[in-house]
Amino acid sequence: MPWKGEKEPYKIWLSEIILQQTRVEQGRAYYENFVKKYPTVQLLAQAKEKEVYKMWEGLGYYNRCKNLLFTAKYIAANLKGIFPNKYDALLELKGVGPYTAAAIASFAYNLPYAVVDGNVFRVFARYYGIHTPIDTKEGLEIFNKIAQANLAKKKAGIYNQALMDFGATICKPASPLCSSCLMKTTCVAFNENLVGQLPAKLKVIQKKKRYFDFCCFIVGDKWFIQKRAAGDIWAGLYQFYLIENEKAILSDRKYFTQILKDQLMIEDKSVDILPNENVFHQQLTHQLLEIRFSKIYVKEIPRALEKGLWVKMNALLKYPFPKTIIDFLAKEG
Repeated sequence: MPWKGEKEPYKIWLSEIILQQTRVEQGRAYYENFVKKYPTVQLLAQAKEKEVYKMWEGLGYYNRCKNLLFTAKYIAANLKGIFPNKYDALLELKGVGPYTAAAIASFAYNLPYAVVDGNVFRVFARYYGIHTPIDTKEGLEIFNKIAQANLAKKKAGIYNQALMDFGATICKPASPLCSSCLMKTTCVAFNENLVGQLPAKLKVIQKKKRYFDFCCFIVGDKWFIQKRAAGDIWAGLYQFYLIENEKAILSDRKYFTQILKDQLMIEDKSVDILPNENVFHQQLTHQLLEIRFSKIYVKEIPRALEKGLWVKMNALLKYPFPKTIIDFLAKEG
């Protein structure tokens, strides 16, 4: 990304305002156009409002553009075109909240403030096994406290960037590369098979459609199950190992082989995979679930799944399951 490694506060501020409520892929072109046309905050401050709004067209949330112009004019007129170099002073700028202030403070001035974005939330939630929803006041307080406690204060900028990059490339939302992760031996989510359940969100019900792939791990006559965590549907019920995707994906052998290797360090040669494209549907109050079950026969219990429950087939229904899993098990006999 063109703003990565940037030290100039104006460009960091500009990128952060553009990326608020905007995907990186979309925001990149806007950022590059703004930097090219207005390479300094003074030039942005001098621009005609109509011209700036035209450049913003398509990004939406036009209050951001309004604040962008207001702050540019304020810095140019009142601060001689120089951005504040203190966190509290940055917070006083219109449109700049704690996250943006921390980003400018750490990236531009190497000040000891943690930058907590979605990637950082995910890394800490999984590493420490935190089930408190990240979109609650309590969650924000917990994660900001943890982020600040872990911060490499003398190298705040590069630490913040590294942590965000780690979440974006290794500890990804879907299909994280757990087998490549240097912290897997001390990661709570990895060791307790909770990677797919963290971080928790209170407002997850807003998602209209969800896609679940249940991996039914079988060793001899025993099946692997785990208890679902709080903060989502079916809390407290049991399930098979879950992979949730953002869209329907062809779950063939290649797909499962990669998942097993990346998430559980299970090699292809040690398993017999029986993918199943048959879809079960379950309509909940606010969301529709598309669910598939695939059997994965393993010669011995994988190390990554040692801490789960391994239950004989004829004893599975002694545990409370969601209706769809009960229906699946009934067909299995």
